[in-house]
Amino acid sequence: MKKKNSKILRTLFLSTLYLSTFTFGGGYVIVSLMKKDFVDARHWIDEEEMLDLVAIAQSAPGAIAVNGAIVVGYKLAGILGAFVAIFGTVIPPFVIISILSVCYQAFRSNLLVARMLEGMQAGVGAVIASVTFGMGCSVIKEKDVISLLVLILSFLLACSGEINIVWIILGCGILGVIRTMLERKVRK
Repeated sequence: MKKKNSKILRTLFLSTLYLSTFTFGGGYVIVSLMKKDFVDARHWIDEEEMLDLVAIAQSAPGAIAVNGAIVVGYKLAGILGAFVAIFGTVIPPFVIISILSVCYQAFRSNLLVARMLEGMQAGVGAVIASVTFGMGCSVIKEKDVISLLVLILSFLLACSGEINIVWIILGCGILGVIRTMLERKVRK
């Protein structure tokens, strides 16, 4: 059992290290790549669990990439798995940002670097749109009218710009808790 656990920890560390090293654009991008790796390729967790873990990661304070790594690591190997996933996720940005901060003055005025970063922004937008579409399709496939209505209402409220996204997330969380409590009450 120890050998299997150490293999999972090593694979978890290397996977999060790789994803964090080669992912540009923030947490939503790394979450989509985590889904491809942990759900589609390795089958460590199923898609519904991944959606739940993403919801937890989004609701917690902090960077979504780190939060996502924590919940996936904890799911796979407990507290030690969470720490291993954190280190794998945090090391690459720490090293990269440390190097960039030393070279910031040279990069700041480099036209080639500026254009490259603009191009990466477009790619990141496409990846985020793909993740959003995929997660939305999962909600639609469930054919759960309440979840679909919450999805549509949340989208409209977020697009309106009138309500801070934090309030939308908190409202959805409260609705989820109320719904779960009511469903449990009905089952009893």
